[in-house]
Amino acid sequence: MAEVLDKIRAYLEPLLEGSDMFVVNLRIKPTNNIKVFLDADTGLSIDKSARVNRKLYALIEENGLFPDGDFSLEVSSPGVDEPLTSVRQYKKNIGRTVAVTPAAEGADITGVLKTVTEDGIVLEVALPKKKESTTQEIPFTDIKKIVVQIVF
Repeated sequence: MAEVLDKIRAYLEPLLEGSDMFVVNLRIKPTNNIKVFLDADTGLSIDKSARVNRKLYALIEENGLFPDGDFSLEVSSPGVDEPLTSVRQYKKNIGRTVAVTPAAEGADITGVLKTVTEDGIVLEVALPKKKESTTQEIPFTDIKKIVVQIVF
């Protein structure tokens, strides 16, 4: 499967070149259901994902990656509950509320993502029972996952 994913990634990269889109994740199920998760700096529209889907599907067929044509392809953005996976996604979400799950034991830390550096992130965390906040620097090595929180 890894070889097939590498080929699909190789087909995909030229399709995204020169755009603000980037690959977040790529999966394939045993049923040959290919799932491509993209994001874009300015947001991933249905039109953008549909264009990539059509072009990638054609490339997979032309190159005979699945000789029987027995595959399906889904191109979409990751769901809102999916963790952020790249520095590019972190930067795109500056100013949003995120929950950080620490790599070590401990409770999640929720705050507003203020800055992304080479080494980690800076969160603005509200102090309990006070109308104040503090900033907290968290190195990437101390982060298990980060999920954007939907605030109503």
